[in-house]
Amino acid sequence: MPAAAQPRRVRTSRLRNLAVLGTGAAVLALPVVGATSASAADSAGSAGTTLAGYPNNLDGWIRESLAIMAEKHIPGTYNGIHRNIIRESSGNPRAINLWDSNAAKGIPSKGLLQVIDPTFNAYHVAGTAFDPYDPVANITAACNYAAARYGSIDNVNGAY
Repeated sequence: MPAAAQPRRVRTSRLRNLAVLGTGAAVLALPVVGATSASAADSAGSAGTTLAGYPNNLDGWIRESLAIMAEKHIPGTYNGIHRNIIRESSGNPRAINLWDSNAAKGIPSKGLLQVIDPTFNAYHVAGTAFDPYDPVANITAACNYAAARYGSIDNVNGAY
């Protein structure tokens, strides 16, 4: 399987049971599926990096997404992405909102940028995992959506 198609490893040092966001919405944090330990390593790098070689943390996920976005001509900046992630999920890639109107319809918002499944499916970017909890896939799909709807993630200053 080519490196780009392989699932991305995610490692967390601790898990919060509940993250309260700036918007007042509570978001449940779920355990990371397939998490690796700090001692795990493979030919793609250590557990501290993604398969693409970026740091396996918020900074690395944003930078990897920006690289993909540049290739696909999707506008957005590091600061615009970071600001929206902190507001939407406090940087938790496993965040899920089970209490808003989307959740009431059975399609909860998920991941770093709180994307619902229909939006993720419609705006998924080739070359990223087809998983709304994958940090890079979530960021890139959300930025693709924001570009189509608002011109750029940089123009989003509230729930979208």
